[in-house]
Amino acid sequence: MVLVPVPAFQDNYIWLWHNGSHAVVVDPGESAGVEVYLADHGLQLDSILVTHHHGDHTGGVAQLQARTGANVFAPAECPDLPATRVVHGSQLTVLGMPCQVLHVPGHTAGHVAYVIASDDEPPILFCGDTLFSAGCGRLFEGSPADMLASLDALARLPGDTRVCCAHEYTLSNIRFALTVEPHNAELQQWQLTCEALRADQQPTLPSTLARECQINPFLRVRQPVVRLAADRWTASQPNGTQASRPDMTDVDVLAALREWKNTF
Repeated sequence: MVLVPVPAFQDNYIWLWHNGSHAVVVDPGESAGVEVYLADHGLQLDSILVTHHHGDHTGGVAQLQARTGANVFAPAECPDLPATRVVHGSQLTVLGMPCQVLHVPGHTAGHVAYVIASDDEPPILFCGDTLFSAGCGRLFEGSPADMLASLDALARLPGDTRVCCAHEYTLSNIRFALTVEPHNAELQQWQLTCEALRADQQPTLPSTLARECQINPFLRVRQPVVRLAADRWTASQPNGTQASRPDMTDVDVLAALREWKNTF
């Protein structure tokens, strides 16, 4: 099985997974790059998986479906797509492998993720814009509580799960994460690795869930150093209080981190 990030737009990845003859694509915001890859490698597109309704994830679905006859799977928040609707707990079979659907709201209200299991390879997580390496998606429709619950659900997956995010945001996310945790040695090493990859024009993805639990502040809201950083940032804001907030909840910490990242 081969896992390929097909570049699209400025920093999107359309994930393509194939067995040498048949393929699946995830969140094709445009069709051209996917069609070229399919033709160059003699692949038949069997399925299209969609995580959420934003155009940079759905713009190529209709054309790919029309040209290949692929089955489309998407959440209900994508009503304009000719798709089979999926919900939390839906069980699919993709290229002969079991695929579980998780509802992971936060970035959008109906956002889903797809987890593909295998007996002889690490699981694959197609997480759209919910989880990024060293970051998470903006909260356009969901609440901080939604996002925390979604990230907690993803963090419970096996540590060797391959995290296939939909954007190449890793280096900018790392810069923010180092502001939160400047002495995180794993994060420092991941920065060096990713800088070398990008200098060679290689993707930083997929990451692994074990790595993200070590370096991603949005998965580490219960760590004292992350909580302290969020507390200090909140206190520094014009409407903040200079007093420490030992009563900050986990949701408060995530909300503060997300607001901080929005203006970083």
